[in-house]
Amino acid sequence: MTDIIFKTGEATVFAAEGQYTDAMPEILIGSVNGPVGQAFANMMGQTAGHTRMFAIRACNQMVRPATMMVPKVTIKHSATINLLGGVVQAATADAVVDCVAEGIIPRDQVNELCIISLIWLDPQAVKDPNLDEKDLYRTNYEATKLAIQRALNDEPSIDELIANRHTIKHEMYDPDA
Repeated sequence: MTDIIFKTGEATVFAAEGQYTDAMPEILIGSVNGPVGQAFANMMGQTAGHTRMFAIRACNQMVRPATMMVPKVTIKHSATINLLGGVVQAATADAVVDCVAEGIIPRDQVNELCIISLIWLDPQAVKDPNLDEKDLYRTNYEATKLAIQRALNDEPSIDELIANRHTIKHEMYDPDA
């Protein structure tokens, strides 16, 4: 049995200039026998506009720990599903496998853990005729790996949060503006 019961992490990696490829995964990782496993099992069905899928590296290559990708925004176009089930899925899967390979996720616990990854895909990415899929891969790979690492290291710490409370502002809200 694992002692990783319920860990959360997030990360944001910004797109290259002029791209709509920001990645902002929110990760929940924990034991298949605990609340994360229960949530994972409960999410197996589909919800209109929020296609859930396992992270796979290729057909017949589902990653361990089992990882479910869940979009944060409502999917309105099949092109969005193609990006989520292609580039983003590959980046997420590769990040999970590399986290195991690098010891971020304990290798001896890969079958006892599961991950739920809430995925952001900018709706404008689908409409961009010059979308850089390599940048979309890069941002999602880096952000997923960082979010998993933060989850398992309990980062940021409460001391860091308190210390930065009045110096760091949310990127999308400035109370002084």
